[in-house]
Amino acid sequence: MRAQVAIGELLEPLRADPACAAVLLDIDGTLAPIVRHASDATVPEPTRLRLVELAKRYAVVACVSGRAAAVARQIVSIGSIAYVGNHGCELLRAGSTETIVDPRVAAWTPRITAFADAADTVALQKVRVRREDKGPIVAFHWRGAPNEADALAAVEQVETAAQAIGFETRRGRKVLEIQPPVPIGKGHGIHWLLADDPPVNGVYVGDDTTDLDAFVGLREVLGDGAVCIGVRSDETPEELEEAADALVDGPEGVSALLGELLR
Repeated sequence: MRAQVAIGELLEPLRADPACAAVLLDIDGTLAPIVRHASDATVPEPTRLRLVELAKRYAVVACVSGRAAAVARQIVSIGSIAYVGNHGCELLRAGSTETIVDPRVAAWTPRITAFADAADTVALQKVRVRREDKGPIVAFHWRGAPNEADALAAVEQVETAAQAIGFETRRGRKVLEIQPPVPIGKGHGIHWLLADDPPVNGVYVGDDTTDLDAFVGLREVLGDGAVCIGVRSDETPEELEEAADALVDGPEGVSALLGELLR
């Protein structure tokens, strides 16, 4: 594990000059508690209000999510911050209504959809694996399945079939994503978001293996100005703990961290 530093000390450069700082956050498991059905996710109102205040003070405030950018905005319900969606495939800038899709992945949407239609069988549904369509990405969730071993076995068959025809696959917390075979990731999305006017300092907060790529991306853009915070839970990946500069406990800890940024 990286040497842990006090949260206040890590955030001080951002607080000292918010006009040159970025605050970037995952949503599920970070801002919003993990729920059985992804469609039920919500951001607690105290956390949401802190995000509104942060957007008034900091140069960039954005959510970087595996969700589609428009769906991420619906969940967070703040139009004054930016959203990087589908693991870096989409960008919805603050105040805009237009989601920009990375042209490298947009062309793959029909093929991803066709694969998902074929994979989403009655047998898969019987073991309570749920499909989530996200344009150029499709996700299969098994959180809350009555028999998780059976559900996981069924998901592994989907993963094998996807890999056999050249798609990329990505695992998260009880979710499998089928993606186009082009380089994408939250790190790419962070590069895209910050490319025009990189801040001096920035923090990224996330809870899952997909956030490791965001850590790398932020450190590539900001160097020593990057702060990477992991969110601890019963399912925290060991790699996330090792890569993080510090850890907070669940969405409650994230909300408290946002409060620290407003001090």
